[in-house]
Amino acid sequence: MFTGIIEELGQIKDLRSSDGNLHISVKAEMAPELKIDQSVAHNGVCLTVVSKDSDTYTVTAIEETLQKTNLGELKKGDAVNLERGMQLGARLDGHIVQGHVDQTATCTKVTRNDGSWIFTFEYDPGAQNITIEKGSITVDGVSLTVVNSKRNEFSVAIIPFTYEHTTFKYYREGTKVNLEFDVIGKYVKRLTEFKLV
Repeated sequence: MFTGIIEELGQIKDLRSSDGNLHISVKAEMAPELKIDQSVAHNGVCLTVVSKDSDTYTVTAIEETLQKTNLGELKKGDAVNLERGMQLGARLDGHIVQGHVDQTATCTKVTRNDGSWIFTFEYDPGAQNITIEKGSITVDGVSLTVVNSKRNEFSVAIIPFTYEHTTFKYYREGTKVNLEFDVIGKYVKRLTEFKLV
């Protein structure tokens, strides 16, 4: 379980493919504090630490994860949003994030406003995922509030702090991102579908 509040930007140090899996080595300040078997969200994808040294750790993404997320597009030197699992009893500053990506989206527009940025994303409506105005959405692991919600499109407003401390500063038109839709909204939608049957 995560909150969508990014702890730091890690840097991809090595990528190694093996039997359809991708072993991802990340340089991060949090590395010395991590333990083998610990969960860390990478661009919103929950992965398990399998090895570590003083400033770098490695996680493994299986083929299914690579097909459903943007992790397969990572290159050495890329930045990645990192968050450790939330601590029981701590404040929930973002929203409930599972670290299970529902699908990807493409950035279609970046608009600079006075003191903020508006990012617009488009996603395939075939998976029947939805956003609602002022609802929660997780973009590459970042907990955000939806604005301008449409059937297969939404926007988010990004403040300077979030822009500087996450991968949002690297997004351009065409950038592929991971989406995790609000878990409460997904359950409500599913219950509504059962009632309609």
